[in-house]
Amino acid sequence: MTGGLYRSSNAGHRDGPYDDTQAPPLIDTPVVPDTDTMAGGGEVPGAEAPEAPASNSTAGNSLIMAAGSLVSRGTGFLRTMVLTAALGTAIGDAYANAQLFPGMVYDFLLGGILSSVLLPLLVRRRKADPDGGQSFTQTLLSLAVIVLAVATVLTVIAAPLLTMVLTTGDNVTPEYRGLITDLSRLMLPMLFFTGFSALVSAVLNTRGHFAAPMWTPILNNLIVIGVGGAYLLLYGATKLAPEQMTADRIALIGGGTLLGVAVQAAGLVPALRKVGFRWKWRFNFRDLGLRELGKLGAWMFCYVVVNQIALAVAFNLLNTAAGNDGTGPQMYQNVYLLLMMAHGIIAVSIITALMPRMSASAADGRFADIAADLSRGMRTATAALAPVAVVYGVLAAPIMVALFRYGAIEGDEAVAASFVLVGAGIALIPFSISQLFTFANYAMSENKTAALVNLPSVAIRIALYVACFMLLDTTWLAAGLMVSNAASYLVSAVISATVLRRRIGAIGVREVAGTFAKVLAASAGAIIVGILVMKLLPGGSDLSRLEAIISLVVGGAVIGGTYVGLALLLRIREVTQVLDMVIRKVKR
Repeated sequence: MTGGLYRSSNAGHRDGPYDDTQAPPLIDTPVVPDTDTMAGGGEVPGAEAPEAPASNSTAGNSLIMAAGSLVSRGTGFLRTMVLTAALGTAIGDAYANAQLFPGMVYDFLLGGILSSVLLPLLVRRRKADPDGGQSFTQTLLSLAVIVLAVATVLTVIAAPLLTMVLTTGDNVTPEYRGLITDLSRLMLPMLFFTGFSALVSAVLNTRGHFAAPMWTPILNNLIVIGVGGAYLLLYGATKLAPEQMTADRIALIGGGTLLGVAVQAAGLVPALRKVGFRWKWRFNFRDLGLRELGKLGAWMFCYVVVNQIALAVAFNLLNTAAGNDGTGPQMYQNVYLLLMMAHGIIAVSIITALMPRMSASAADGRFADIAADLSRGMRTATAALAPVAVVYGVLAAPIMVALFRYGAIEGDEAVAASFVLVGAGIALIPFSISQLFTFANYAMSENKTAALVNLPSVAIRIALYVACFMLLDTTWLAAGLMVSNAASYLVSAVISATVLRRRIGAIGVREVAGTFAKVLAASAGAIIVGILVMKLLPGGSDLSRLEAIISLVVGGAVIGGTYVGLALLLRIREVTQVLDMVIRKVKR
């Protein structure tokens, strides 16, 4: 990524490092969606937001993005709840595997390269070319559509081979493999529409249009929610074995999921004409500078490949060990979605606020400012995410029962999956901090460094996956994999901090450690109070849905109130800043 996109007019005119004591809270920033991938193996960092034309209102665009992100996340989670209730455990696990394939192949072809290479390149050509990048964009889209079409056909043909990658265990039944393959043949064409949507969204963003890319995913979610509802209406919430899935059930679920992505892609096309872009086939691919694109994208491709390997290993182990206890691929994926929601709402907004400053500082050689921003970002993310992590850990069972004890999912399956959510609570802060460091590398155009740091992190992750598989009971495997993710994220953050320190100098370890210690003390107090309150509430180990909701409301309020009270007592500056901001806005 090029820091030049964010070079500020007064960059470099300060005599000292950036002083964050007078800055507004970082989380007072509109939420911009991150590039989420499926289920925890690897997250492909997105690019910085492209620079909008001067005529557009930054505040208006931010409002559109924030509203679209929140509604999209809300409908996306409702979609997950409906499908989980409709499909149950075994069928849901097969669906989770089939849904994984299009995302994996997309990430190989475009995911990381689009965000780190193509999007900044589109911005530069938009500014530099006499035709505003029209010809270049048309050629790029022509090539991409052809590649996506060919890749889609090949992956559909290779569906049985893809299934084997995730189901090599001897105890995986042929019926289970067959169901994954049948669903995959219907859902793999999502690859084409996902890639097309991403490319069109990039074109729209570089031309200052943000509404359609933010809101069309909601169409996708609504269609799949309707599909899940239709499945419940036609077939009921019956727990089935893979061999009991008939062709019409498979066609409804697989075809309906594909339809949602296709409608999302189609919804973007009218917006192209609105921004003045005209589709035209161009085949002068040499003009794209493919060799240069390959060099720029090579390290990001390396980043993606190793993450996808880890993702494949995780799902393979989950499939090999999966029973009907609610701790297979489906619930692992659902819990990972909860982790990504917290990360997306809080940490991504912090990263979004920091990326322009870090990019501009890198362009001007102001490395002390980058160090100050990293320090502040770590402290703010930790202070803001800590109460969420505590809620995930203490209230894991009520959360899973309230969200997923519907239809074909039984209560003991939801409670069993709560251990996975505890693991997600442990992973939340290390993941967000590791992502902050990764984006700092991108701000300094250090794609190579980010990829190399990722190698030992993923190697450790896979080694821990295998150790968990060998040592843990199947009920604990998914939770063990989530904790393994946490350990690998922590390793990534430590290595990144060590490498970055050599280039940008000290990142305020003493101040960061002081904030971490205070946050840990406040979190410990909130955990103790939360556990005591949970002991007093009705339900015990066999929660009803009503009891789970009561536990969530009461327990969440107590944990949040305790954490904030202790944070004020301990004078955690990042928390007091946010509270001051809220009070000021309420007074207005």
